Amino acid sequence: MNAMSTPSYVLTLRLKTESFQEDILDKRFEIARKIYNACVNELYKRYRTMQQSKSYQKAKKMKKGKERNAVFAELNTQFGLTEYAIHAFLTPMNQKFHQNIDAQAGQKIGTRAFQAFKKMMFGEAKKVYFKRYGEMESVEGKSNKTGIRFVNNMLFWKGLSIPVIVRKQDAYAHLALQDKVKYVRIKRAFLKGKYVYYAQLVLEGIPPQSYNAEGLKQQVGIGRVGIDIGTSTVAASSEKQVMLTVLAPNVVNYEKAIQRIQRKMDRSKRATNPLKYKDDGTIHRSNREKWVYSNRYVQLRNQYRALHRKNRMVRKQDHETLSNQLLSMGDTMFVETMSFKGLQKRSKKTEKNEKGRFKKKKRFGRTLSNRAPAMLLSCLERKLKYHGLKLKKVKTAKVKASQYNHVDDTYTKKTLNKRWHDFNGIKVQRDLYSSFLLMNMVHDKDLDKIDRELCFKTFDLFLQHHDELISKLKKEPHTLKSMGVRL
Repeated sequence: MNAMSTPSYVLTLRLKTESFQEDILDKRFEIARKIYNACVNELYKRYRTMQQSKSYQKAKKMKKGKERNAVFAELNTQFGLTEYAIHAFLTPMNQKFHQNIDAQAGQKIGTRAFQAFKKMMFGEAKKVYFKRYGEMESVEGKSNKTGIRFVNNMLFWKGLSIPVIVRKQDAYAHLALQDKVKYVRIKRAFLKGKYVYYAQLVLEGIPPQSYNAEGLKQQVGIGRVGIDIGTSTVAASSEKQVMLTVLAPNVVNYEKAIQRIQRKMDRSKRATNPLKYKDDGTIHRSNREKWVYSNRYVQLRNQYRALHRKNRMVRKQDHETLSNQLLSMGDTMFVETMSFKGLQKRSKKTEKNEKGRFKKKKRFGRTLSNRAPAMLLSCLERKLKYHGLKLKKVKTAKVKASQYNHVDDTYTKKTLNKRWHDFNGIKVQRDLYSSFLLMNMVHDKDLDKIDRELCFKTFDLFLQHHDELISKLKKEPHTLKSMGVRL
């Protein structure tokens, strides 16, 4: 079996670096950035050349299907828009920078650039961005045999020998290090005004199980679980319990602090660069002078970067905790497939309200970027994979869980501000009901139909759990308005 196809997980350990080693690493990260940008630039050139060709124009007019895809694949090979072609393009650069960047690390940089460009070609991204100075945060190898290596708690890379900190009391790390190291990634993070460096070991297998005095910490439950993920909340239903909680609750405080620092940075920037701005406050694009940054601005920028790092860590920790809670509810999980990118986009329609005023083209861009519901799904998929399980993705367009009523078998569109269903006097919270319906999906290949008979069998028990949870949430001082449980 291919090593890359086997299950894997990541162990992150701090590097004990000296000043001269940090200087060398920073130099190598900068070289890696330039290699990445060179690859992106070359890919753009080849892509434009292909677009101008008659073969490409002819292929665009073809009917969508396998034949058209085959023609495009052939054109990509012809014009060098393949991973192998980019590796060949990198050969001279690998020779030039061989004292700092080994060939394997160089190829991985090329692969990263190609994968980013591939997303653009397939319509998954609008464009590929060049990395600015200081934006290259990681470099990785292809195996633990050559290039970047981890041996006996030491990191080796092109003349560098850096100790890896493995604490004696870290039982998880010691258990993880018994597994085979596939390859090593060197990562840096900006912390307290300076870079700190980490070794990310990609290990073969599944993560070690954690135990406490009561036994296994993370136990996987048995049974069906329906999960309804909103922009800021998560609702889940199983046969034993229901859940309605805030998505990534600890990121809110950081968001407000980041906004305050951004305003301070903007004021400082305007004060030190008055000629770079027009009278109306916009940037004077014709002014080509370099930007001047005060010491105060640099301090604020460091604080800004540190807050973003903390925000990322807190968000990830929240998702890891929530995914463990969901796993404890059951092992067969149903979730709707949603386009979170679509929810982030502003509406193209311009509408007016009853008073004749223009409606705000409000979307959920900031909320989704902060709470990252897609990350929660990734966490769930990863954890399920460790247990040989898969996330059951329901077809949203066909199921329409938010519109369906299992009592009278009808579909009714509802506005976002309507948070409750009314079943002849029995009120049910909208998100919890959607998760209940998802729990009762027909378990087949299509996953496009709700089992109505199963809904009738499990509805009474669901109502019992639902009422208990709502009573509990009403007593809590802080709940989101979107939950609809405020008194």
